[in-house]
This record gives sequence, C-alpha cells and structure tokens, in this order.
Amino acid sequence: MGTQIDPRKLRPADLLRLVNSTGRGGALTEFQLRRHRNQAGYTIGDARTVDLFRYAAWLTLEYLSPRKPRAEPLSYAEQKARQAERNAEAVRAAQDIGEIPAVANPERKARCEASFREFCETYFPEVFYLPWSDDHLRVIEKIEKAVRTGGLFAMAMPRGSGKTVLCQTAVLWSALIGATPFVCLIAASAERAKDLLENIKIWLETNPLLAADFPEVTYPIQCLERITNRQKGQKYRGEPTRIDWASDRIVLPTIEGSKASGVVISSSGMKGSDIRGQNYARADGQVVRPQLVMVDDPQTTESAWSPSQSQRREAILAGDVLGMAGPGKKIAGLMACTVIRPDDMADRLLDREKHPEWQGERTKMVYAFPASVSGKSLWAKYAEIRADSLRNDGDGSEATEFYRANREAMDAGSIIAWPQRFNDDELSALQHAINLRLRDEAAFFAEYQNEPIVEEIGEEMLTADQIAAKLNGYRAGEIPIGCNHLTMFIDVQQKLLYWLIAAWEENFTGHIIDYGAWPEQKRAYFTLRDVRSTLGRATPGAGLEGQIYAGLEKLTAEKLSRAYRREDGAEMRIDRCLIDANWGQSTDVVYQFCRQSPNAGILLPSHGKYVGASSVPFSEYKRKRGDRVGLHWRIPARVGARQVRHALVDTNYWKTFVHARLTVAMGDSGCLSLFGRDGKVHRLLADHLTAEYRVKTVARDRTVDEWKLRATRPDNHWLDCLVGCAVAASIQGASLPGVSDGASRPRKRIKLSQLQRSR
Repeated sequence: MGTQIDPRKLRPADLLRLVNSTGRGGALTEFQLRRHRNQAGYTIGDARTVDLFRYAAWLTLEYLSPRKPRAEPLSYAEQKARQAERNAEAVRAAQDIGEIPAVANPERKARCEASFREFCETYFPEVFYLPWSDDHLRVIEKIEKAVRTGGLFAMAMPRGSGKTVLCQTAVLWSALIGATPFVCLIAASAERAKDLLENIKIWLETNPLLAADFPEVTYPIQCLERITNRQKGQKYRGEPTRIDWASDRIVLPTIEGSKASGVVISSSGMKGSDIRGQNYARADGQVVRPQLVMVDDPQTTESAWSPSQSQRREAILAGDVLGMAGPGKKIAGLMACTVIRPDDMADRLLDREKHPEWQGERTKMVYAFPASVSGKSLWAKYAEIRADSLRNDGDGSEATEFYRANREAMDAGSIIAWPQRFNDDELSALQHAINLRLRDEAAFFAEYQNEPIVEEIGEEMLTADQIAAKLNGYRAGEIPIGCNHLTMFIDVQQKLLYWLIAAWEENFTGHIIDYGAWPEQKRAYFTLRDVRSTLGRATPGAGLEGQIYAGLEKLTAEKLSRAYRREDGAEMRIDRCLIDANWGQSTDVVYQFCRQSPNAGILLPSHGKYVGASSVPFSEYKRKRGDRVGLHWRIPARVGARQVRHALVDTNYWKTFVHARLTVAMGDSGCLSLFGRDGKVHRLLADHLTAEYRVKTVARDRTVDEWKLRATRPDNHWLDCLVGCAVAASIQGASLPGVSDGASRPRKRIKLSQLQRSR
C-alpha cells in the first residue's frame, strides 16, 4: 500500500478520489461535495477536512428525511438566475487548484538548493551528461557567487561549451531558491531571449523531478495546462496565485511558505528600450526591479563586425543593464560570451582594464598545442591526409587512423580544457580541436580560443571626398601623354555590367579616363538594388545567360573598337580587357564569350581570389610549365574544357596596390587620378572605391591587408573594375619601380644578322 489515509480526516480531493474509486463511476462531483459541505456545515468536518463516517450518516439522514412539498414552479428569470449561480459556483470550484502535493524528497531538494552544481546534475542529467571540465566548475562557482552574494562576472567560453544552458539553469535555480525577487535573462535579441525563457517554462511544466521536489511552484503551473486564460482566476485556498505566464515574462505562483513565491523571470534583448524600466508590483504592494541578470551571448556576428553596433551594445551593458536595479542599488550578474573578432563588445568587456567591474576571464578549448618539432610535423602530415580524403569524397578516416598510429607523439605537450569533448568519429578532444582549426583557423581562434587573430585597421584610408577631389583636368576619354597601356575591366552582375577604362604609364602612373554601367542608367547616383534599366529589359525574351552574353557583346563592340586619342595626337586602343568570371551563374557564359568574340585576342576571363593571412600566398604556388606569373597574378597554362586561358588575381594585394596609388600626390610617379575638374560628378565612383576597408591581419608569420566590405554593404563594383584594370596593366608590362613582379614575359626577338654583328 501507499501512503495511509485517515477516513475521519480526509481532504476534499482525497474524499472524491476514494468515493469515485468504488467502480460505480462518477458517484460524487466536486460541485456536489462543496454543496453538501455548505449545507451540513461543521457537522461533517472542519474547514479543511471531511469525516467520512459523519458524512455518510448525514447523507443517510438527508435521504430518510420527509420530502418537502413541491414548491411553485420557478419563473424563467428565477431559473436563469439559479443557473448563473450554479455556473459561477462551478467556475469558482474549477479555479481553486486544491491542495498542493507534498515534497517527494526533502533531503534531495535541500541539497540542490544549497548547490548549483548538484541542482544541474540532479534535475538535468540528460543535459549535463559529460563530466565537468575545470572551466565549467569555475563558471559554476561564479554563478553561485553572483546569485548568493552579488558581483558581476564575464566569462568567455568556447562555442558548444554549454554556456547557454548553464545560464538558463542558473536563472531557474536562482528563482526556485528565492535568491532574488526579480531575475532577468538577456540575449543578443528579444526573440532569442524569448526562446531561452520558453525552455525554462517547458522545464517547469514537464520535468518530473522538479515537479516532485518543487510542487509549490510546478503544480499551479501544471494546472494551467498551457491555457494562459486560466491564470487570471487561479486560486489556492481561496487566494489568487497571481501567476503570469507570458512569452517574455513569467511570475511564479504566490504560495504561502514557498521560497519562489511571486518571483519574476523576464527576458530581454540587447536594446535599451527592452531593458529599461522593468519592474513588477507584488501582492504585498512592494515594487521590485531586476537584481540579478544572466547575459547569454549578447552579440551577433553582424554586430561584432560593426564597430558602431559593438560600441552601442557595450554602452547598453555598462549603462542600462547596471542600472536595472534602480537608483542607489547594485545589480548582480554573469555574462557568458564568445569573442568573434578583435575589439568587439565581448573582447572589450573581458578586458579588466577597460571594464574592471565585470571581472572578465577567458577560457579556451586548447591551452597548449603540441610544441615539439616531431609533433608539429605529424600534425602537418595529418592535415594533408585529411584534406586529400575530403577532396576525394572521403570522410577523413584515413587521417584518424594515422593519428591512432602516432597518437602518443602527436599528443605530447598538449593541454586540453575539456578532454571528453570530441565526436564519435574522433579519438580525442585534441583531434577535435585540430579539425576545427583546419576547417577555419580564424573562426577557431576567435570562437573556440577566445583569442581572435590580431587585426590592425590599415592607416591612411582615404575618404570619398578625398578621392573625388583628386582630379587631373583631362576630358573624359582623353589620354595623357606618356601613357602606353590602355586597359578595361568589366564586372558582371545579374542586372548590370559595370566597366572602367584606365590609361597607364610604364611606371604605373594611372589615369581613370572613363567608366560607367551597361545599360546606361542616365542618373548621377544609383545603386545596383534600385537600377531601372537592366540587362533583362535591354534583351527581352532572353534568359540570364543570353542577357549577359548580349550585354558583353554590345559593350565590347562599343568600347574595344573605339580609337582613343592621346594628348599628343596619337590614337590608342584598349590592349587588354579582363572580364569578371567569379559569379557562378556567369562563369560559363563569360568563357564562351571570350572564346567566340571578334576581340578574343585581348579578352581574358578573370577570377579574383581572397588570399588572407592564413591562406597560401601566390608566391608559394608550384609553377608549372607554360604558366605566366606576375605581381600577385597568374595565368595558368592549362585551359581545360573551356579552351580559354584565364587570370587568377590576389584581390587583397591589388586593392592595397590601387589604394596606395590613390594616396600618391599629384605629379609624383605612381599617382592615380580621375579625369575632369568637377569632383561632384565622381561622387558615386568615390563611394564604390571606399566601400571596403583594409585590416592588417597577422597569421602564420605573415602580415596581410585583408579587405572587408563595410557593415552598410555599399556597392563596390567599380573598385573591382579599377583593380582589374591595374592587373591588366601589369600583364601588359607596367611595373612599379623598385617592386619585383617576377613576371614571365616573352623574350625580345633578335634577328640572326644582329647576333652576327654583335659578335
């Protein structure tokens, strides 16, 4: 048998279960029992219990008592009033949740209230199924300190370390033990914060162990059955529970004797309007404000790459969050974050010099990589084997077997933060970390090591106004004297073809002589998004490839057949035109056009390559017979199935190159300038040329300018065109004095008679 019951002191709910368990169906309803208790009064029990024997005796006397004479029939209004009274009584009976079950295991509950670690391990074993790392234990210790005694702690943890679920369980634990009347869960966005709060609500509704040990909290919640309308009238022993079960805030039920009675849990995104002004008026008249915050990953990838957004979020944390408790009061909290890029919001908040109040600390996935020469050599071999396997549709298992055979030497000297963290197809946490590093080194050091690759924003970045003002006074299409090379580049987009023509001297002094878009827009300022005249409208009835082919045909026929006049009267024609072939849907049609065009001799498909600090530089590529190699560009000898040679270009290098030319003063060798005398006409071009910024990046003992599109994502197509024109000039023989380009050029032919005379 289970728990013994006293038939002379039965709770109403127990009495109903007992009577209705006789096998005769629903013999007694809660409404009937309530009516009988009201009629019999204290003759069958007290205010809380019922004496079964006295109740049975009372029912017998009622049954045997003489029947009262039938009253006069009730009017319709009287019947309606009585029915309304019965309905109201039924509603009141349904609103009262009855008695709350007893705590199943008081000792277990007490242990978990006293220890956050015990709480996680006991009630969420399916979540925290791996052994704790030392870093986890340190975070748990700081959570307990923040909850119980206050303080602000910022912890940078690797991706996938469980910091989000730790924040969620910390919020729940602090609420259940009544450590603070108001706790706020903050995430990068309001939607993300609501999702995190929803998980906490589901735990309170469905976790069986929580229901067993914290019935004073979970039982009223379960009585709602996820029907939020019930919360308004829910009562316990005739008193409202004042439970609130909204999407962005919950108020735990007000139950006498419960530590969590009336505790508020809110969710908020990283906006000042979401955070400011949070308060709640309790049943006792006290107005409470957040006194504890749990901040989970408060930045997004987009905000991390935007200096303005990072500064804004940093200001919100420093101002709005720390001011949530109200004037003259301190707030406690813990922030679990991941550093995405140098000097982002997380990186700055973890800096104890800049924000000592957060007591920032960084954790890593790997605290020490193998340092021996043999270990490094074996891991390099591992990387080669794994890359070869994946390139050939393998799964990398050959590399795992290599690691298994050499594991002792490859593990020597390494220190791993969480040895149990690795996938089923891996042998160790070190191998897991190496695989992540091989996949994306920059992301690994940022998101798993919390030590992003050091970047320094390049100096001497020109503004759009400075570029638009760098004018040489020549008319559009006019070539200055001394220029021997005329180059063109076409940037292919789905709606438009952007083009630019530049004239170059042998020492790379350059002049932009003309630029535009095809079809012509006939507007001084436009963006690719809002163009009116498109390739599709210019070639009705053609598919995308046909539109691009027709556009290239008309544009090159117009520009490549034209004779441009140099200021000394000499006529010049474009001697090299590169066409962007990087866009996936245009690659084949660009090759087809370059092969079939009447100007095939000067056309060359171009592929820009992003060569970052961690990439293999062009100088380390193995040169093959017939390859043309120049200043950070290559023209491979092999033409493949497309039967057209193409150019490969290191775009990071050449963007730095043309920017350097723009910074050279007018009149100096190597200067790059714009035609005309009115800088206003070049405003759109200048915006394109400043659409990207350079970041000095250090990796693998190399320092490289990496160019990144600004956060506002402006058009940058004429920047690509200018870079392509400069590369075309280099291919044609232009070179910067003092810079060795390593170009392979055809030898100058010598007649036999000249050779004999030289002898």
